Amino acid sequence: MEKKVLMKGNEALAEAAIRSGCRFFFGYPITPQTELAAYMAKQMPKRGGTFLQAESEIAAINMVYGAAGAGARVMTSSSSPGISLKQEGISYIAGADLPCVIINIVRGGPGLGGIQPAQSDYFQATKGGGHGDYHLLVFAPSSVQEMADLIGTAFDKADQYRMPAMIMGDGMLGQMMEPVAFQEERDPSSLPEKPWATTGTMMKRKKNIINSLYLTPEELENLNNDRQKRYQTIMENEVRVEEYQTEDAELIFVAYGTIARITMSAVNMLREEGIKAGLIRPITLWPFPTEAIYARAAAETSKAFMAVEMSQGQMIEDVRLAVNGKKPVYFYGRNGGMVPDQEAIVKQAKQYICK
Repeated sequence: MEKKVLMKGNEALAEAAIRSGCRFFFGYPITPQTELAAYMAKQMPKRGGTFLQAESEIAAINMVYGAAGAGARVMTSSSSPGISLKQEGISYIAGADLPCVIINIVRGGPGLGGIQPAQSDYFQATKGGGHGDYHLLVFAPSSVQEMADLIGTAFDKADQYRMPAMIMGDGMLGQMMEPVAFQEERDPSSLPEKPWATTGTMMKRKKNIINSLYLTPEELENLNNDRQKRYQTIMENEVRVEEYQTEDAELIFVAYGTIARITMSAVNMLREEGIKAGLIRPITLWPFPTEAIYARAAAETSKAFMAVEMSQGQMIEDVRLAVNGKKPVYFYGRNGGMVPDQEAIVKQAKQYICK
């Protein structure tokens, strides 16, 4: 780790990506992630990479498809409406089993909505988003440092499992400045080999074909079944979650990203008042930490759960499935770019406790 520097979240994502071996970036500007693309535009040509501002989000994601198929470490970034435009291309990338990293700095919606932070793209990120049976690896950082740390992880896991990975932040994380320490730049020779990539045969092997079109039903079903087996392995091995004061907690919050930081302050406030509260913070939204939540739901100490989100309530569905009816699950959320403070969370929690 190098010494810490003060950086915006968007810029930290870009710097960490370059240090992780990303040498191709294709994107299109949209608030609140434009600083990421601007940073790439300045730095990529200086550091042996390629930056290209595409004519649209649709063009950008298809450029990602091409670079990923050629074996490159490639990334794109956008914000909610732009990610929607990329969905068909993301499905094609997943169908071709290609690794890449996609950044979504979420803003309020639906439609053009607003440019303030939100978490209302949870369904889109974790339930597919585009057509067909596929998943993305979805990482949800809660600080600028974690944004930088998870980029390298996202690239490595995307390569390992040959699938797209997403870093899902929000407008607050993208715009806030915090001290961040970066890992040293990866040696290109340390990156994994990709014998499946379309790099040219040199007359030494059979040609590789990158494709997501399979007209024989049996072949497509077999490929999809193999992909589902890979997803099952990921669900068993790649869950990331943080627990805070859950050992004796009677009320357990579940929150991710920016709102998890605020919810942690709410836990501390409730503890000061003698109310045993705790927090489970999913770091991977897919795979979701179902087992961690179920374990706390099955514990005698827990009495209720409360999902806190900057949305109308999307993650709460996964929380309810994880709790599996063992304890009541409540919800508190704001939307449209509104960010609840810890006092509001505490007030809502007390209403549920007193029921």
